[in-house]
Amino acid sequence: MSGRWTPEKAHAWFKEQPWLVGCNFTPSNAINQLEMWQARSFDLATIDRELALAASVGMNAVRVYLHDLLWVEDPTGFLDRIDSFLSAADRHGIRTMLVLFDSCWHPEPALGEQPAPREGVHNSGWVQSPGMSVLQNAAEHDRLEDYVRGVVGRFGQDARVIAWDIWNEPDNGPEVALCDPVALKAKADLVVPLLVEAFGWAREMKPIQPLTSGIWLGDWSAPDLLSPIQRAQTDNSDVISFHNYGIAEDFEQRVNWLKAMGRPLWCTEYMARPAGSTFQAILPVARKHEVGTFCWGLVKGKTQTHLPWDKWENPNLEGLKERWFHDIFDEDGTPHCEQEVEFLRLLSQLDRMAA
Repeated sequence: MSGRWTPEKAHAWFKEQPWLVGCNFTPSNAINQLEMWQARSFDLATIDRELALAASVGMNAVRVYLHDLLWVEDPTGFLDRIDSFLSAADRHGIRTMLVLFDSCWHPEPALGEQPAPREGVHNSGWVQSPGMSVLQNAAEHDRLEDYVRGVVGRFGQDARVIAWDIWNEPDNGPEVALCDPVALKAKADLVVPLLVEAFGWAREMKPIQPLTSGIWLGDWSAPDLLSPIQRAQTDNSDVISFHNYGIAEDFEQRVNWLKAMGRPLWCTEYMARPAGSTFQAILPVARKHEVGTFCWGLVKGKTQTHLPWDKWENPNLEGLKERWFHDIFDEDGTPHCEQEVEFLRLLSQLDRMAA
């Protein structure tokens, strides 16, 4: 098996890349990964229009979620649609981080028509990949291997892909993964070996891009404070990635903790305005420490991530009328906050001048 990159290789590769400023991308007319990618709802015109908005503020990367069920339904068509997406992003000067698995929100995904958004609810239709029933059934794991090998095998030599995010928040808990603490422990026991295997399947395809999986919970100030899942994530990542929705001081503290791992860093989720995680607060710190960044959201849409996090059984029907939680543009391309957009464009100009 092709091994994990050395720190020296990771740093050498990282220095050849531009500073990444990007977003987590789902088109506004898709409620989840399945609606984004299924043939019946894949909408390249909307994708292209919204990627143009990302490029207009200087973004050069997007993080995009795939789903294992799409491989079951139509592997050839799925790969062709990914190729179309990568071409659209490339036309706008944007490279793509592809996310293979995800442990957030609905635990039992299903192909076909996806539900309509629930009024007032943040990310009401997002689905896990794989679902809990697949995690629990070892007989299904061969098809997960086929999926990883198939997708990484097709795009592992493709310069339009910037990285592979093997598993998003594999330890997400009761409020976001819809499981109680006992079920979460059982889920973690299933995820750890599969997470490590997934890194191995991807590596055996010999991709030119680095592999990663972002940690997000707890205190990372010492190796013995990491959970078993976090150790599996960081021990197998070529570039260390993390999520942080805190203020600038918290962000910088976590960057300093993670620097001790001796590898380049990406923050693959941030930007929650009411929590103090804003472009103006976080990006100068990230730029100083050479940390690539991907905010959550681009265009307000069916995911409703402009609304605040909340328990699903207690929808926030009012939302945030004056200040969105995530997202940058309305569906017609109007910025939620002109000052933010101007800040992003100025930062992009400064970065180009410094290059």
